[in-house]
Amino acid sequence: MTPAELEAARDRLVPDVAADGLRVLFCGINPGLMTAATGHHFARPGNRFWPVLHASGFTPRRLQPSEQQELLGYGLGITNVVARASARADELSDEEYREGGRILAEKVARLRPRWLAVAGVTAYRVAFGDKRAKIGPQERTIGTTRIWALPNPSGLNAHWTLATMAEEFGRLRTAAYADGDDA
Repeated sequence: MTPAELEAARDRLVPDVAADGLRVLFCGINPGLMTAATGHHFARPGNRFWPVLHASGFTPRRLQPSEQQELLGYGLGITNVVARASARADELSDEEYREGGRILAEKVARLRPRWLAVAGVTAYRVAFGDKRAKIGPQERTIGTTRIWALPNPSGLNAHWTLATMAEEFGRLRTAAYADGDDA
């Protein structure tokens, strides 16, 4: 993909991969330019979402971004806090995060997933006005939907390795399947 093609994707919207009653609705910060250009969530090659999803046991094999629709068959989906695409999350304003949080809460109330998993604790803090949030399950719920803040799978998030990220995603997976349903 050329730099011009990526730049042309700026501000583009990427459709959610979602349905009613999912087990986990994963929520990115906002689409990157590669995601917007391809229409596939977490599409940048350095993003660790797809490898971590598999390593944590959510999927039986590592899916490619182009296979994102297969997530629905596993009771999983993807959305974003902020809908518009940008090169970096730091291009977003706090106002965009807060408005995105409001829209996300409405979406979650309508779709009723068991868990909303926000991949980026800083984005969660700003979007939901919870400055003390830490990685893990949150006190807040949206209706009956529980919320889990996950580490951001971006390759820029060097504080988390693939292994430690898979561990945290695995903790969510354990909670998401705690009701006795098989994976």
